[in-house]
Amino acid sequence: MKAIHFGAGNIGRGFVGLLLHDAGYEVVFADVNASLIDALKAATTYSVHEAGEESTTRVVDNFRAINSATDEAALIQEIATADIVTTAVGPTVLRFVAPVIAAGLAARDASLPPLAVMACENAINATDVLAEQVWLNVAEGDRAAINARVAFANTAVDRIVPGQAEGSGIDVTVEAFYEWVIERGAFNGAVPVIPGATFVDNLAPYIERKLFTVNTGHATVAYLGSVAGVTKISDALLVPEVLDGARRVLEETSALLVAKHGLDEAAQRAYREKILVRFKNPALPDTVQRVGRQPLRKLSRHERFIGPAAEIAERGTRPTALLEAVGAALRFDVPDDEQSVELQSKLRVLDAEAFVTEVCGLDATHPLFSDVVTVVAGVQRTL
Repeated sequence: MKAIHFGAGNIGRGFVGLLLHDAGYEVVFADVNASLIDALKAATTYSVHEAGEESTTRVVDNFRAINSATDEAALIQEIATADIVTTAVGPTVLRFVAPVIAAGLAARDASLPPLAVMACENAINATDVLAEQVWLNVAEGDRAAINARVAFANTAVDRIVPGQAEGSGIDVTVEAFYEWVIERGAFNGAVPVIPGATFVDNLAPYIERKLFTVNTGHATVAYLGSVAGVTKISDALLVPEVLDGARRVLEETSALLVAKHGLDEAAQRAYREKILVRFKNPALPDTVQRVGRQPLRKLSRHERFIGPAAEIAERGTRPTALLEAVGAALRFDVPDDEQSVELQSKLRVLDAEAFVTEVCGLDATHPLFSDVVTVVAGVQRTL
């Protein structure tokens, strides 16, 4: 069995690649980072250090690596004969990997089982986004034939993979906890063999529970921690105002998830408290700057703040804690993060109404619009 994984970074090696390896697949990492690909090519194994109450080290072998920028022809042939294709490249990069996936499907023998394609990104229904981009690269007359060769399945992924210590090479340190949930129905009964994953009939509650609890909570801690002048995520939660702010945000998103998906209230309470414990893990040397990076994406319409806040407002409630977190995100000013620089520029150039429309994707008729405008205007007055 063979799996192609786009994105040989820390998440690719320490989460998705590890689980595919453990499931018995030969893993072929594809990435444009030449030095990383060369390091993987030069190695026969790498280690994944799982930091938790009982830390363990896992050794990964039976992998190869391809430079997707320079060896596209070889990558197409690998895709054509693979069983699984996964990604961990970031939602905005999916459109760049789609053409080579389309070419691999075109080269695939029709007698092979459908290729399982799964985007493992921190976004709602990321595989749908990838599929849309793939179909843009398939001629209309070829779509029926290609459709028979592929199964696109959405997923929800959860594992904290912090920035790695200098000198760690291709080894990765991750938290011990993980969750990989995949929609079962996409495979028409031919579910891939991945013992470390959970296959479900209805993925929506899992995607939103993860995005609006783990990702919303993590980003909240980062932005509130940044405002408090703290460097490490684990240290940020030692600041009472940060812990209180994060807990109140998760109370708001949990109430939405319980009402929307019928989740058990006690189980969701336990889940969010476990999330806060995970964030406090001192063995994960994560920083508020790394977790908070790309604030424009995180403040967009269907992401971790505006997404749940908009739904809460639509249900007739003001999402107070989420609005406070948005205010902290607007103050994220990190010169070496491109989106942070752009965010600060937009705050100085656009008026509050235009900013909310452009960045947050809300129009003036939305019940959340005026509240976000007030938050943005308040931050702008301090600049």
